[in-house]
Amino acid sequence: AAGDLAGLSACFGRALKKLWIAYQPIVSCGKKQVYAYEALLRSDEPSLRMPEPIFQAAERLEQGKALEEALWQATLASVPSVPAEALIFINIRPDELANEALYLPDRPLSKLASRVVLEITERVSLEGIEDVDGRVERLKAMGFRLAIDDLGAGYSGLTSFAHLKPELVKIDAALIRGVELEPVKAKLIKTVVNMCGDMGIQVISEGVETAQERDALLGLG
Repeated sequence: AAGDLAGLSACFGRALKKLWIAYQPIVSCGKKQVYAYEALLRSDEPSLRMPEPIFQAAERLEQGKALEEALWQATLASVPSVPAEALIFINIRPDELANEALYLPDRPLSKLASRVVLEITERVSLEGIEDVDGRVERLKAMGFRLAIDDLGAGYSGLTSFAHLKPELVKIDAALIRGVELEPVKAKLIKTVVNMCGDMGIQVISEGVETAQERDALLGLG
């Protein structure tokens, strides 16, 4: 309804002004140190605090470009808070690969390319994006690294591997949860680990919450 849209638009506008970035550490258990930090979108607008509602609002209001720009600005402003030796993982939607601004060498993000890993979710298809392979090569030539995010939660994982040729893969938390109790999950994860090992791809486990999950994953390599 028009009234609903007006209210949502007002909330969305406030959310954009109150965006901030939380940094979640990615830890190497073997080396016992922080390997990188993942940039996560947050807002202090009470009705739109977390990423999914914010992105849904942007889609409904056709304000994707405004959200994208605000997100980049918030991320860039927060970069000085990240230790200089750490990589920064930044989530991008597959359709952002079609945005030519991503490839401009004078953009602030481009100047940080050697520190940035672009995470592309497996929950959304790459289908419909023109020359994905060529765009991926352009990003890598700029110094960016690519990661497949949410592996196991989507439907196009092998296609994503073929097109993106990622340096890193993140196994979705749904596969990690309770892995020590579920042999099928363990077998699936081991298969991913073996495949990625053969291809020289680093594997990251998302959402490890317990010592039992951690130990089971270390046992799987």
